[in-house]
Amino acid sequence: MGSALLSDLGTEIVIPVCAVIGIVFSLVQWFLVSRVKVSPEHAASPPSSNNGKNGYNDFLIEEEEGINDHNVVAKCAEIQNAISEGATSFLFTEYQYVGIFMVVFAILIFLFLGSVEGFSTRSQPCTYDKEKLCKPALATAIFSTISFVLGAITSVLSGFLGMKIATYANARTTLEARKGVGKAFIIAFRSGAVMGFLLAANGLLVLYITINLFKLYYGEDWEGLFEAITGYGLGGSSMALFGRVGGGIYTKAADVGADLVGKVERNIPEDDPRNPAVIADNVGDNVGDIAGMGSDLFGSYAESSCAALVVASISSFGLTHDFTAMCFPLLISSVGILVCLITTLFATDFFEIKAVKEIEPALKNQLIISTVLMTVGIAIVTWTCLPSSFTIFNFGTQKVVKNWQLFLCVCVGLWAGLIIGFVTEYYTSNAYSPVQDVADSCRTGAATNVIFGLALGYKSVIIPIFAIAISIFVSFTFAAMYGIAVAALGMLSTIATGLAIDAYGPISDNAGGIAEMAGMSHRIRERTDALDAAGNTTAAIGKGFAIGSAALVSLALFGAFVSRAEISTVDVLTPKVFIGLIVGAMLPYWFSAMTMKSVGSAALKMVEEVRRQFDTIPGLMEGLAKPDYATCVKISTDASIKEMIPPGALVMLTPLIVGIFFGVETLSGVLAGSLVSGVQIAISASNTGGAWDNAKKYIEAGASEHARTLGPKGSEPHKAAVIGDTIGDPLKDTSGPSLNILIKLMAVESLVFAPFFATHGGLLFKI
Repeated sequence: MGSALLSDLGTEIVIPVCAVIGIVFSLVQWFLVSRVKVSPEHAASPPSSNNGKNGYNDFLIEEEEGINDHNVVAKCAEIQNAISEGATSFLFTEYQYVGIFMVVFAILIFLFLGSVEGFSTRSQPCTYDKEKLCKPALATAIFSTISFVLGAITSVLSGFLGMKIATYANARTTLEARKGVGKAFIIAFRSGAVMGFLLAANGLLVLYITINLFKLYYGEDWEGLFEAITGYGLGGSSMALFGRVGGGIYTKAADVGADLVGKVERNIPEDDPRNPAVIADNVGDNVGDIAGMGSDLFGSYAESSCAALVVASISSFGLTHDFTAMCFPLLISSVGILVCLITTLFATDFFEIKAVKEIEPALKNQLIISTVLMTVGIAIVTWTCLPSSFTIFNFGTQKVVKNWQLFLCVCVGLWAGLIIGFVTEYYTSNAYSPVQDVADSCRTGAATNVIFGLALGYKSVIIPIFAIAISIFVSFTFAAMYGIAVAALGMLSTIATGLAIDAYGPISDNAGGIAEMAGMSHRIRERTDALDAAGNTTAAIGKGFAIGSAALVSLALFGAFVSRAEISTVDVLTPKVFIGLIVGAMLPYWFSAMTMKSVGSAALKMVEEVRRQFDTIPGLMEGLAKPDYATCVKISTDASIKEMIPPGALVMLTPLIVGIFFGVETLSGVLAGSLVSGVQIAISASNTGGAWDNAKKYIEAGASEHARTLGPKGSEPHKAAVIGDTIGDPLKDTSGPSLNILIKLMAVESLVFAPFFATHGGLLFKI
């Protein structure tokens, strides 16, 4: 078999050191962002003698134009506070509800898993090797519950910290935009990097510490140890589900309400301070796109690590207790942090952005650079940490695998992620023909715009699905289910860069909103709009990554579940499995229906409130009176808290009900069905929404001759584009991104409860 070059001690040093480097790097970026002051007395002369390309001593446009600088800065600070307070209070309310759920579910995990052996404390024969004795089922119950709570807390923390960073950076980006688009870009990107690195490093560190603490009890019983660790992934994803759905409903209720009344009925610009829903809209960007996205990607990362570790623990790595090879998934993530660190410097320090047209290429280069460097990183990890050949558990048999085959598995996932990213960009960026065609269809009204947008979304599914299919085939052929788990990890290995690009979008969006509300000049608004348009595309790319990785993660978890539930084959021709398959394929539609309707009904209340204020507050339209922002924030908060519970319950209860009453075969069908249909809907919904949004921006920007024939703002084609954008909002920011959590969460939940389902499940078929 041969042994790895990196010793166990080396592994125990490398993983935490990389995680700490990630945390330190994010703090350094945060410090650099904090040097932009948002208090009036310092605003005119930022404290810095650095006159280099990142210098702070450039002339301000405002001074040239003779606008009173202090007022603008004070106004920005005031708006930033309002957004930050709104976001914080919403998340606290949400986390109170989610906290109750967490406690209830933790008790369920303990009761279900403890009852597998009747809460006995005796050692029992191991699941995969009946000759040996393993720790009792009660231990698995206790430790799974602990890891579930740890995963949940880490997930909530990831989202909350991301939101804090974003609300800290939005006004700073606006103020930097006065000095030029390059300066604003650097602030927005650095803030995104703070979130990306904190999340990647925290997720890795907590998981690594948990494994080492559990090892004190489990000792040689690695099978039991890593089975208990799966709770970490379940905790991460269940919190992400509520964060994504709750945040998604919040942000889109406000956005749709603000757009329909403000832009379509009253003909006032987006983010106009006269619009009562404008603060709620900007708060929404932070709680949905940032806090939700953070928890979502953390969940994917935790689950793909757990899936890989579970399969590895019953392969030769676990049987021979080779700690370094066992930690291969964590070592990939560790190297990923270092790779992303170097990649980030390309955007903030090595090159300077001087013009608007350089923004999008700079963000795309981040993806390319990180993928190329990561390929080298994976090669180093594979060569130093794995024996030259080893065996991987493959549904009851051990399959011999060479280390170069595992290298290809990880790479295939990594590059499939890049392909999905670029295809998404092609279909959602207004630099290419698909979005321009959608914009052109607005000439004949909203109906044709909707038809073209839907067609674009369906068409955009083709290449990503082939990319996912090829990576599944290659990785499974080489290394069975372990190959698929590490392919998912490959796709997520550059998570720090992916998140930085993703968080950059909402931060720029907020910066534009603050510029508009603070009454800054149109030149500054043009700069923030340019940042925002690029951010829209990168957000779509981020969602593409999240969906692609969810498909692979879910399949890997499915494989681990099938092994753990001791199902030899999943036969589609048996009625038990087929009914599961067809019901599973229906679930994403049911879930989407719930989330879309929630956004619709919340938006309805918002529209009525905004209309009421325009009609009843005298002088509001003339800008003489201030709107009542707080009521709109309250409408969004109440609606999202109330509406996030039914979709959440659907996802969390389905595996339990199916497993208990219909057994593991039917549950395996449900998981396969929801995976197959969920991925398609998620990709098409996200891309349709992204395309409609950028078609509207294309008309508004009027950058090309073609766009100018459709504009300006307020023209009939523009109104049609706004309607398309409004329909697309819940698709791209609520239903689409939440579906990838549905796919993963059902799979990881089934895996955690697999021992219970295998022993006591299928009640109806036992009658």
